[in-house]
Amino acid sequence: MSTSASSTSSALTFDITPRVDPVTEAEREVILSDPGFGNYFTDHMVAIDWSTDEGWHGARVQPYGPLLLDPAASVLHYGQEIFEGVKAYRHADGSVWTFRPEQNGERLQRSAYRLALPELPVDMFVESLRQVVQIDEAWVPSAPETSLYLRPFMIANESFLGVRPSQRVAYYVIASPAGAYFQGGVTDVSIWLSTQYSRAGRGGTGAAKCGGNYAASLLPQREAYENGCAQVLFLDSENGNRIEELGGMNVFLVKSDGTLVTPEINGSILEGVTRDSIITLAKARGIHVEERPVTVDEWRAGVADGSIVEAFACGTAAVVTPIAELKSDEFTLTMPPVEDRVSMSLRQELTDIQYGRIPDVHGWLVRLDAGETTEA
Repeated sequence: MSTSASSTSSALTFDITPRVDPVTEAEREVILSDPGFGNYFTDHMVAIDWSTDEGWHGARVQPYGPLLLDPAASVLHYGQEIFEGVKAYRHADGSVWTFRPEQNGERLQRSAYRLALPELPVDMFVESLRQVVQIDEAWVPSAPETSLYLRPFMIANESFLGVRPSQRVAYYVIASPAGAYFQGGVTDVSIWLSTQYSRAGRGGTGAAKCGGNYAASLLPQREAYENGCAQVLFLDSENGNRIEELGGMNVFLVKSDGTLVTPEINGSILEGVTRDSIITLAKARGIHVEERPVTVDEWRAGVADGSIVEAFACGTAAVVTPIAELKSDEFTLTMPPVEDRVSMSLRQELTDIQYGRIPDVHGWLVRLDAGETTEA
């Protein structure tokens, strides 16, 4: 039986069809006790359709389940799709909040533009997150370092074989309870330097969050695993010496004088929300931040002479992860031991904001549960 729930999102109304056989409370508690990352999914999902004739329409909350796609659907042949990654956090008082969702909504729009997809209004994006959280709020875990990971994505589902933008598109949001991104929690990781493969090229889709970028990273990621590394670091495709980003995270170096250095946004690096948040928090502390080209040679020389003392990666899923060493076929660069690490201090401050443990002076939090929906 379908019910309707009105929203303030661009005048769309979400029709709600509850799942008739939801996961039992006992089963859900077992899952939430050890969710891992991306292993389990909640009872419901959001769907919104788009066409050139009707625009955005058909907003609904429906039971989580398989999608029905024609074998000729454009996404299957030409990879016209994009996605986002957002988290919902359970605060101590039981309320549920998300972090800077408008930034993810704006990035989804930029990705959509690059992939010739329709741009979803940001308020509609935020409302879609709220809809899935409110119906599946019981899936938001409360243990330390846990969250509900939200995966909004958009696919071209017009059935045709021809290289042109699809005239029919579907947007979805699914949700997955999440523990620590890396097994063993927040520990220093080894990174593999890919010298044979590039993540993106000049004028390509590197700044868009689309599946093709991640597909291109899987072979070098496999090389990373084979060499005992958790992630792969990509270099620029033009000169092959400037560091860009990991397969799914941005990179920072910390100099001995406290300066943070990170590769500049150059059209082939994803504009990470966590990256921007780290920069904002650092500057608020009076830390100097340099966004500029950074070479592997500079990194190696800085470790050798003591001017670079830390390296870390950051992203929505892993938040902040210290880098212990950078490996390649030619060398292994080992980071020096540091007691009071800037990376972990920034991580603590960021997660304290996300989980409501300290005041949100930047206005980054947005409430998603059925309580008040204003910003913190």
